[in-house]
Amino acid sequence: MTKQSVFFFDIDGTLLNGEKKLPASTKESIFKLKEAGHIVAIATGRAPFMYEDLRKELEINTYISYNGQYVVLEGEVLYTNPLNMDELIRLTEIAKANEHPVVFMDHDDMKANVPEHTYITESISTLRIDRFPTHDPYYYRGRDLYQSLLFCMEGEEKPYESEFKAFDFVRWHPYSVDILPRGGSKAKGIEKVVEKLGIAKENIYAFGDGLNDIEMLSAVHHGIAMGNGEEKAKQAARYVTLSVEEDGISYGLKKLGLL
Repeated sequence: MTKQSVFFFDIDGTLLNGEKKLPASTKESIFKLKEAGHIVAIATGRAPFMYEDLRKELEINTYISYNGQYVVLEGEVLYTNPLNMDELIRLTEIAKANEHPVVFMDHDDMKANVPEHTYITESISTLRIDRFPTHDPYYYRGRDLYQSLLFCMEGEEKPYESEFKAFDFVRWHPYSVDILPRGGSKAKGIEKVVEKLGIAKENIYAFGDGLNDIEMLSAVHHGIAMGNGEEKAKQAARYVTLSVEEDGISYGLKKLGLL
């Protein structure tokens, strides 16, 4: 290829395998893309502070966090979309009455409205990050929050979905649900980046595997789902590659003639 392209990669289940490790073939592929003059970015549901080490390892300074709510282009904040604070406070009060913990998240940190809870421990530990939410029930005061986490069993989020139309609820763990601004998505974050860069739509690629990747995979010209991905993600994508455990990123890029 002669034209510059931009590549967006999800993290969990895409860049990282089930053990939260970065396959050597994936790292090599990322640097080959960059050496060829292309732009490589991350598009994840994670908070920025949850993948600083990965960004440093891959030398990536453009990233979409919180499923599109916090977008950084070459180290500079390009776009933010915070939660409706009044509605979040109201939700938190109802959740407290239901004994459903809530974690508040901005670009710097995350704080829980309870000192400790089994659901928080078990779900956050699966991310294998070196940070854990500490207790601060009023962390929302005086700051923008881009995502919150509601901790409840599957199905228990339904009343919240009916009551709070300002939010989207996306389950990522049997014990936890993301709370996001209504209509926010990785696709919207990508739109902001591409608009700023002036990249042609036919030169936009995205790799993902999860339910929060569906909008992204269907919106870009070249959506590639991982072989280990959710069936709905595969249906939304233009292509399906091998699983992350089978060097799916390297395989997919070669199949498309990009490496």
